[in-house]
Amino acid sequence: MSELSHVGADGAVRMVDVGDKPLSRRRAVARATVRMAAGTIARLQELPKGDALTTAQLAGIMAAKRTSELIPLCHPLPLTAIDVRLSIVSEGIAIEASAETTAQTGVEMEALTAATVAALTVYDMAKAVDKEMSITDVTLVAKTKEEPA
Repeated sequence: MSELSHVGADGAVRMVDVGDKPLSRRRAVARATVRMAAGTIARLQELPKGDALTTAQLAGIMAAKRTSELIPLCHPLPLTAIDVRLSIVSEGIAIEASAETTAQTGVEMEALTAATVAALTVYDMAKAVDKEMSITDVTLVAKTKEEPA
């Protein structure tokens, strides 16, 4: 296992210095699931078209843009694209979030933050009717880096 990236040789927490790294196109994709009762899924579907899922989608996009404010050692990144998609599946709501940038460091945290905050938003909107909901399977599923030309 390699060393922790945010801990210096002296053991102190630090922000990683990416100043010498070249700019490269980077993309990351994360997923999350909000597991809920079938009745809760039906209640969400009964709302005016898209209200609950659109609210969660926008929350995920907004969160990705603020990741460096939420995660202390994340670099602020110039995000070039953020996509958050929510779909109703048999066990609840499936969420997939992607983030893209051209920068010196990756966008994994932005994608993970978008998926997580979208899931939290769904949870918040449905918690009054479903006390057994759970947010599961938050995971990074892909990351790419295009080397500079």
